[in-house]
Amino acid sequence: MDFIIDAMASILMFFYSVTEMVGYPNFGLAIILFTIVIKIILYPMTVKQTRSMKAIQDIQPKVKAIQDKYKGDSEKLGREMTKLYKESGINPIAGCLPLLVQMPFLIIIFWALKDFNYAGVINGFIWITDLSLPDPFYILPVLAVVTTFVQQKQVMSNATGSSKMMLYMMPLFIGWISVTFPSGLVIYWVTNNILQIIQQWYINRGDAALVSKEAK
Repeated sequence: MDFIIDAMASILMFFYSVTEMVGYPNFGLAIILFTIVIKIILYPMTVKQTRSMKAIQDIQPKVKAIQDKYKGDSEKLGREMTKLYKESGINPIAGCLPLLVQMPFLIIIFWALKDFNYAGVINGFIWITDLSLPDPFYILPVLAVVTTFVQQKQVMSNATGSSKMMLYMMPLFIGWISVTFPSGLVIYWVTNNILQIIQQWYINRGDAALVSKEAK
């Protein structure tokens, strides 16, 4: 794992050298460039994951109705749930698989940024003087909360019960840990969220256009 984390740190340094070449050496900017490239690489998996999650959210009312109807009959409940997923063209596992593929990668990025040695590089960014320290003005934690909420809201518009609670609890949790995390890591998280919001808007727009076309 240390070898992989070191390799990731080397990639970050490459992006820092890119900022040097354009005449604006800045590690905060390097993190943003790095995040953009990662999102582009993971885009196909992101599309599959978000569409599957959205589809599952859309049928939640039907899922709840089936659960209420067959609450005392687990066998019948299982058959009806399988039938619903089949009729809806949804594979509930498919939404998890892309995330499982991405998680090890995201964990590596986390540790690479969390313990990154900023010595010898310009590691200030706008109002932040040292990316290895938490944001002293709490601007990044607030952005982390807002962007996490918006990103989740896009795919959980029909959330109910525990899912709805997670919609509000997860952003607050991210904001809480962001208060103590290095600013460089929170910049990665906020940038990743913003890109995800843009991607999801683009996906939703494309899906809406497809539905409208089929309706005609």
